[in-house]
Amino acid sequence: MKEFLFQIAEEEEGERIDKQLSLLIDPLSRSYLQKLLKEGRVFLEKGAGNRQPVKANYRVKCDDRIFLTIPEAVVPDILPENLPLSVLFEDDHLLVVNKSQGMVVHPAPGHYTGTLVNALIYYCQGRLSGINGILRPGIVHRIDRDTSGALLVCKSDVAHRGISSQLKDHNLERRYEAIVFGDVKSDVGTIVAPIGRHLKERKRMAVIADGKEAITHYRVLRRFGNYTYVECQLETGRTHQIRVHMTHIGHPLLGDNVYGNRKCPFNLNGQVLHAKTLGFVHPVTDELIHTEAPLPAYFEELLNSLSEKR
Repeated sequence: MKEFLFQIAEEEEGERIDKQLSLLIDPLSRSYLQKLLKEGRVFLEKGAGNRQPVKANYRVKCDDRIFLTIPEAVVPDILPENLPLSVLFEDDHLLVVNKSQGMVVHPAPGHYTGTLVNALIYYCQGRLSGINGILRPGIVHRIDRDTSGALLVCKSDVAHRGISSQLKDHNLERRYEAIVFGDVKSDVGTIVAPIGRHLKERKRMAVIADGKEAITHYRVLRRFGNYTYVECQLETGRTHQIRVHMTHIGHPLLGDNVYGNRKCPFNLNGQVLHAKTLGFVHPVTDELIHTEAPLPAYFEELLNSLSEKR
């Protein structure tokens, strides 16, 4: 169990305690701190042995002494599993895999087996970066379960730090291919719209005024009348960015049951989205690495079907 004690400064006075603590303790989220507050793990210290629990809406005062305890996380054993892996690039520091549609990237409640991390632990024999902890060893970025394609994995901590820096500076080349509803008017375009947690449906993301900056560049690859085959290049990497942005401009992805609002006439297992191209500067050798993940069979079959119906 970890224990923390903070004294509130004059310039911090008047802030909600959950927000203030989220600024003081990195990387704890505000929602997790609200959970600790609800569990009675956050106190005002009024003197030796005199601690009073506080609620999330308490507004801190200058010289308040805030005490909180954080329980140790209960982490399940992550077992190595001999699962199929399609490797696009590999050396002593990095691995680029072509993740299949339907595979969860890292373990989470309800998905402690069959994930990409389970497969990586087996394949790499434990040689993975430890920066993201036992649940996400080697994982520096991720793609959704029902999105396929190129994903970069770090074997060493030095590589992890270097790739993280490139991600932060938007220096990774990440190009996705998708099929969307409707006939996209412009052959090329850029969507600049901030993304944050949906105000009512907390499991979804949305374009909101106070969201984080999000920029997606797109170009049309082929038109099929009521559908358009597009390439999307990420300048930023927000959660569900392409899915949210394409829906925002009126062209949701086929098969997207979360953000799509149109009935899909095709039998699909999720959004038609594939991480095709991944390019980066190798953080150890400075070599420019360019990888491309071939389209999955279902994607190719869908393109052929749409071509035949034109």
